[in-house]
Amino acid sequence: MNLERKIERLVGAQVLECDPLAGGDLSSVTRARLAGGRTIVAKSGPLVEAEARMLRALAARGIPVPAVIAAEPGLLLMAHLPAGGALSGPAWQDLAAILNQLAAAPEAAYGWREDYAFGPVAIANPLMDDWPDFWAEHRLRCHLPHLPSRLGQRVERLAATIGERLPGHPPAALLHGDVWGGNVLVADGRISGLIDPACYRGDREVDVAMPTLFDHPPACFFDALDLAPGWRDRLPVYRLWPLLVHVRLFGGGYLASAERELDRLGA
Repeated sequence: MNLERKIERLVGAQVLECDPLAGGDLSSVTRARLAGGRTIVAKSGPLVEAEARMLRALAARGIPVPAVIAAEPGLLLMAHLPAGGALSGPAWQDLAAILNQLAAAPEAAYGWREDYAFGPVAIANPLMDDWPDFWAEHRLRCHLPHLPSRLGQRVERLAATIGERLPGHPPAALLHGDVWGGNVLVADGRISGLIDPACYRGDREVDVAMPTLFDHPPACFFDALDLAPGWRDRLPVYRLWPLLVHVRLFGGGYLASAERELDRLGA
């Protein structure tokens, strides 16, 4: 059954038009216009049912995310949110408020109820009560078999000293897990929603670090977050994980960026 027929079966309305959306490095994303005027988004991939559960968890916290319309193996249907604006001005204040809301009700354990993946890169999320151990094993050492030797040695040195760099038991915030600028939808100067979550529970500074990966948040963004002392020193630790993922997914173009974060950390 082709995509249009699957959508029609799930929503009970005729698909008038389908257009691919930008992005889709790790999955296929399509905008579908339905009879009656409604527009929805269809995402295809092996882990979309897990993504649906993450979106529902975020929505339950009052976080603006696309509403899940339907989910089945291989296909997720979501509400279409307005977008096209830049992450600038008041949108940064919106993002700070969203991250504060995610951190407002911490839980006991780090990790998540299930593992996830970015394409071929596995994301293990076992429930643990020691945050540095979680980060060392499941966000740093997990990459070692897949990295060039020199980079791997530096990552291992960092992992061996992680207990000196990260708090042992920060509040276990619900994390979006991938809040880089491309996953923040902006319309009319305000955030309309966050997309493509990779949820788990951990130090809220993980989500604070992600927007600094490719963007330059203004001081008002950080001021609104009331972060724990030393947060600036920890951002390179948290930026390194997505950069290592990028090295594995997209090749050596990200090696220099990963090395720079390790330079900042003296590792």
